[in-house]
Amino acid sequence: MRTSTDTTRQANSEQAALWNDSSGRAWIDTQELLDELFRPFEKLLTDAVAAKSPVSVLDVGCGTGAVSLAIQRLLGARGRSVGIDISTPMIAVACDRAARASAAAEFIAGDAQTHAFAPASFDLIVSRFGVMFFDDSVAAFRNLRRAAMKNAELRLLAWRGPQENPFMLTAEHAAKPLLPQLPTRDPDAPGQFAFAGRDRVAGILADSGWSDIDIQPVDVDCRFPAHELQRYFSQLGPLARFLRGADEATRTRIIDAVRKAFDAYVHADEVRFTAACWMIAARTATQGIGK
Repeated sequence: MRTSTDTTRQANSEQAALWNDSSGRAWIDTQELLDELFRPFEKLLTDAVAAKSPVSVLDVGCGTGAVSLAIQRLLGARGRSVGIDISTPMIAVACDRAARASAAAEFIAGDAQTHAFAPASFDLIVSRFGVMFFDDSVAAFRNLRRAAMKNAELRLLAWRGPQENPFMLTAEHAAKPLLPQLPTRDPDAPGQFAFAGRDRVAGILADSGWSDIDIQPVDVDCRFPAHELQRYFSQLGPLARFLRGADEATRTRIIDAVRKAFDAYVHADEVRFTAACWMIAARTATQGIGK
């Protein structure tokens, strides 16, 4: 296992501040819950890796490393798995997990939009919900294309729109009457639903030099233990940032209201919902931009 730190220009300053502070810590604290919740998506990507038999895979927005490590296990000694994430604390956890597993995965603490990857070094680039946070998506995917070999492929998972993912906004909607200052999400800003529009995503990839673009809807049944529900909505997402600064009485009142709003998703000892996503595929037929 190797790790390195990105020394290139920091473009996504707001996202860097967020994921190197409270949001990054929250994902670390809930790592096991999220790994289990997102296991079906991990399998979609490892199945794609198995079908392509690549030798060098880049995992963009790798977080604490679950997908990168799963890919390395699949590739074994015949290939390399490299994860990159803007969150230094999350990369530190990924490195620790790799060391404990004696895995050869490599990790980069850096911004995939600007990182100076070695040219033509990956024949497959994947991401599990890690590509929606760039402040300039065309620049980011142009940079990733420079890192891609001739005939390399993309396999990306991104969320479809909020109207198709009501579970994801349940906490915010329930808390809004008690927290009028809670901002409404901007669909065009970097964030969870920034890639909701199929035509917009296709345009980003085409403008950054990718071809053979294919974007297909994927609906995935997700579940996690019901006893983890409060931890899920109180530590993750926009609401969590407001709860951290709330006094105890306000926090209790909000948590009670939000917990009731999830009743429709609780079935005995499980929380169940359907995640509406895109599986995004593309290819670079030629090496380098402008060829």
